[in-house]
Amino acid sequence: MVQVENEIGMLPLARERGSVADKLYAGAVPAELMRALGARGEKIEPELRDRWRKNGGKTAGTWSQVFGEDEWGAEVFTAWHYARFVEALVTAGKKRYDIPMYVNAALNRTDRKPGEYPSGGPLPHLLDVWKAGAPSLDFLAPDIYFPNFAQLAARFNRTDNMLFIPEANNATNSQGPANAFYAFGELDSLGFSPFSIESLGDAPNALSRAYAVLEQLTPLILENRGKGRIAGFRATIDGDGAVIDSPVKKTLGGIEFTVTFIDPWTARDKQTIADHGGLLIHAGGEDFWFAGQGITVTFKGADSGPPLVGIDIAEEGVFDAKGKWIAGRRLNGDQTHQGRHIRLPPAQFQIQRVRLYRYR
Repeated sequence: MVQVENEIGMLPLARERGSVADKLYAGAVPAELMRALGARGEKIEPELRDRWRKNGGKTAGTWSQVFGEDEWGAEVFTAWHYARFVEALVTAGKKRYDIPMYVNAALNRTDRKPGEYPSGGPLPHLLDVWKAGAPSLDFLAPDIYFPNFAQLAARFNRTDNMLFIPEANNATNSQGPANAFYAFGELDSLGFSPFSIESLGDAPNALSRAYAVLEQLTPLILENRGKGRIAGFRATIDGDGAVIDSPVKKTLGGIEFTVTFIDPWTARDKQTIADHGGLLIHAGGEDFWFAGQGITVTFKGADSGPPLVGIDIAEEGVFDAKGKWIAGRRLNGDQTHQGRHIRLPPAQFQIQRVRLYRYR
């Protein structure tokens, strides 16, 4: 596939100020864009929806009349014309090579104005403009260098947009593996590409170990992606980098799983929960695959069936090159907290095959 533009955007202003641009900006918002936004209704990204409504929710008018007089309104103008330019490139390119094409975005900090970041790119708050202006693009993609990875990636996981992450924090960032497990497990991402993998030196390292596990799981991920049979987990981190120490819940196969990121067997000052994460795949019935590091999982019934859930089988293992499961240790006793939890220890990416059972 082809990345048609790299982090397209306007700096250091929200829009171009040349005579042609000024004339277009003083003219009417294209009816094509207004129809597309109207069709999206309440599904429009909230920042754009609120700005449109703040200016009266007009269905026609100049750019400033519809979207506002300030740089935020001007940014919508920039986004539309960048998208139209890219659409022309993509249309011409696909006539020669009918392959997937996408554009990536340099994301904006929440406290910066358009022009202080690359204005008008395919940013979360402008996705609907880009979708209307460049419909021939196969998807729009985020370059994520901010700590709140999960929240930012989720913005690009839409029914009309497949998630792909062409750039993420430098590969030496210890949170990369947790982000990868979350992207594939929770958001059905097509790919995850940490920046500057050559800076890691030779394998093995944390990223290569995580990718070795993901490679083993690839057939299962591909078989189950998009079917509501996979869940990803990572500790929640806000935009300032603060880790929110709270469990995450997910229901698969009629069972509610509660995931915590503080390892019960490791001293608190010797673990970094921001690095902990994993994924869960429902294999059918009461069989599940767990993978990752630094997570502890408990479970209970979440449907009309028996409310209590126990562990029948929990075993470590690996998939060989032919995809055959090679069982390792059978876990029990203290290793499963007497049958009350599944634990994937910190600093050692692994896979566990688990069979649960329901009882009253």
